Amino acid sequence: MAELQKKSTVSKHLWLIYAISIILLGFIWYYEWILGLIMTLLLSASIYYSVRTEQTMINETEKYISTLSYRVKKVGEEALLEMPIGIVLFSEDYVIEWTNPYMNQFAEEDTLVGKSLNVLSETLIPNIKENKDDIWIGLGEYDFETTIKREERLLYLFDRTKQSEIQNLYHNNQTVLFIIYLDNYDEITQNMDDTNKSQLNSEVTSFLNNWSTQNGLYLKRTSQDRFLAVGTKEILDQLEQTKFDILDEMRELNPADQFSPITLSIGIGVGEETLPGLGQLAQSSLDLVLGRGGDQVAIKDEEGKVRFYGGKTNPMEKRTRVRARVISHALKELVVASDKVIIMGHQTPDMDAIGAAIGILNIAQTNGVEGHIVFDPDDVDTAVYRLVEAIKADADLWQHFIDPETAEDLVTSRSLIVIVDTHKPSMVVDKRLLSKTEYKVVIDHHRRGEDFIDNPTLVYMEPYASSTAELVTELLEYQPKGKKLKMLEATALLAGIIVDTKSFTLRTGSRTFDAASYLRAKGADTVLVQQFMKEDLDLYIRRSKLIENAKLYRDSIAIAKAETGDVFSPVLIAQTADTLLTMSGITASFVISERKDGRIGISARSLGDINVQVIMEKMNGGGHLTNAATQIEDTTIEDAESLLVDILDEYYEGRDTE
Repeated sequence: MAELQKKSTVSKHLWLIYAISIILLGFIWYYEWILGLIMTLLLSASIYYSVRTEQTMINETEKYISTLSYRVKKVGEEALLEMPIGIVLFSEDYVIEWTNPYMNQFAEEDTLVGKSLNVLSETLIPNIKENKDDIWIGLGEYDFETTIKREERLLYLFDRTKQSEIQNLYHNNQTVLFIIYLDNYDEITQNMDDTNKSQLNSEVTSFLNNWSTQNGLYLKRTSQDRFLAVGTKEILDQLEQTKFDILDEMRELNPADQFSPITLSIGIGVGEETLPGLGQLAQSSLDLVLGRGGDQVAIKDEEGKVRFYGGKTNPMEKRTRVRARVISHALKELVVASDKVIIMGHQTPDMDAIGAAIGILNIAQTNGVEGHIVFDPDDVDTAVYRLVEAIKADADLWQHFIDPETAEDLVTSRSLIVIVDTHKPSMVVDKRLLSKTEYKVVIDHHRRGEDFIDNPTLVYMEPYASSTAELVTELLEYQPKGKKLKMLEATALLAGIIVDTKSFTLRTGSRTFDAASYLRAKGADTVLVQQFMKEDLDLYIRRSKLIENAKLYRDSIAIAKAETGDVFSPVLIAQTADTLLTMSGITASFVISERKDGRIGISARSLGDINVQVIMEKMNGGGHLTNAATQIEDTTIEDAESLLVDILDEYYEGRDTE
C-alpha cells in the first residue's frame, strides 16, 4: 500500500512536469517551428506512455485492493471461527445467543446457545453485574482469562491454563520455614535423671523425624527444646488440611509415666522471598504462639496476616518467681527514668483493670514518681460502680484518676505509659496517648492476638495467670519498701482476682492463692469485695430473661440472645454466660445482645472442652480458652447468631477430622 501511495505521488509530479513542458513548447514553436514539431512528437509519445503506465498502475491497484479485501475477510472469518479463543454473545437476560465453534467443546450437549451463562461459570453473571472487565473462570481442566464487553454483550475467553499451571507450580514450591518449640521441656526434664531425659529426647526426636519424613520436610534439631524445619507451600497446605494433628499426637506421647506429656508450639513463616525475611516471620509467629499459651500453630505471611491452629488445651502454669522479679526490676528502672507514669486499661473497665491500674499507681508512688490513671467517667459499668464510688470517697486516691483529655495535656515524650489488662490498641481508653511517647509497658494475662501495641519497651504477658491483678500483685512484692499498700488498694486488687477467677473456681493456680494471701496480709477486705460484687435486683431480673431465651445447640452448647432493640452491658451478658455455664450438661455458653454503641456483643464461656478464644477470634474478638468475647459492627443479632453457628460447625468438623 505504501508503494502504491509512492507511485501516485510520482504521477502527480510527472504531470506537473508535462504542463510546464507544454508551456515551454509554445515558446519553441514561436521561435523555431521545426524544433517545436520534433519536441511536440516526443512530448506526445511521452504523455501516451505515461497515460498507459498510470492506467496499468490503477488496474494493478484495484486488483491488489480486491485481493487484500478478500484475504482480510477470510482471516476475519478464520479468526472468528477457527482460532483457539472463545467468543460468546449473550442477551440482556444473560442467555447465550451465539458462540464460535471453539466453545462447542465445552458444551455438554450439541450447543451452548439458549443456555444461561451459568453453564460456563456461576461467577460470570455476578461479575458482569458488578461491571468487572476481566475475570478468571475455570471450564473443566482449562483456566480462562475472560474479557467482558458489556455494551456489546460479548465475552472473549483466552486460554491461560499453562500460565495457571506455572503460577500453581510457583505457589506450591515457595519455601516455608517452621520453628518448632517444646513448650514445657525445661519443666518436665528439671527433675529427671539422665536415663529418662535421654529416653524423652530419643522419643521426641524420633516422633518429629517420622512426622517430617512423612510430610516431606527437612528437620534439624538446633537445641534441646527447639527444631528447625524447611518445607514448601504445598506441604504447608496439606498440613493445614489436617489441622496440624501433630499437636494432639505429641500431647499423647508419654514415654515415661512419671511425667506429664510434652506439648509443641510451631511458628511458621511463608510468602517472603528472602530467607532472613522468612526467619523473622517464623520467629514472630512463634512469639505470638507463646504469648497465647503455647500448644498451638501460628502461620504468618508477608502481609502480616496470621492463621492459628490448636490451642484446645488450657495452658499449664509455668511462670517462675525469677521472671516476676526480673520484670519488677525492669519496670522500676523505667518508672524511675520517667517524669510521670500514665496508666490505662481497656474501655469499660472491669474490676481487674481498675485493680491492676491501682497497683501500678502504687509502684509509681513507691519509686517517687507522679502517677495517673486514665479513667473515662462516662464509660463506667454498673458492675464496677460500687468500687468507683469507694475510690471517690478516698480523696487521696481519687485525685490520681484523670480523664483522657487531661492525660493528653500531661503526657510528655519522657512519660511512661503502662497498659494493663489488654494489649490491643483498639481497646485502650485513649489510643491517642500511645503515640505521645516511646516508652510503653504492656501487662496482661490474655492470650496474645494479632492486634498489639506497637514497639512496647517492656511486655509482661502471662496467659497462665488468673488475672492482671495477680501479675501486678507479684510485681508489687519485689518493689522497694516505700509507700504502704492501703486497704482499699489491696481490696481492689483482690477484687480483680476474685472476679476473674469466679471466686477461685476457674484459671486458678498456686500462684493465684499466693497473690491473694499477700493482699490479705496487706489488709484486703473480703467482705468489702463481696459488697463491690453485689448486683441490683433489676439486673438480676434482666439476666434471668436472657437465660430464659437460651437454646441448646449440639446438645451441650447454650446460645442465648436478647430481643432486637434490647441493650445489655458487656458485663451483664458476661455474667449471663457464666450463669449458663453452671447449668447441668452445658459445656459452653454464648450470649448475644446489642450494645449501647450500636455494635453486637457476644460473650463466650466454656469449661475447657471448647476453645471459645479460637471461636471468638474468627469473629474479630479474643480472650482465653474458657473466657472470650467479641463486638461486631454493622450486623444484627440474627446475623451474628447465624455466623456463630457456622463457626461452631466449622470448629466441630475440624476437630472431628483430627
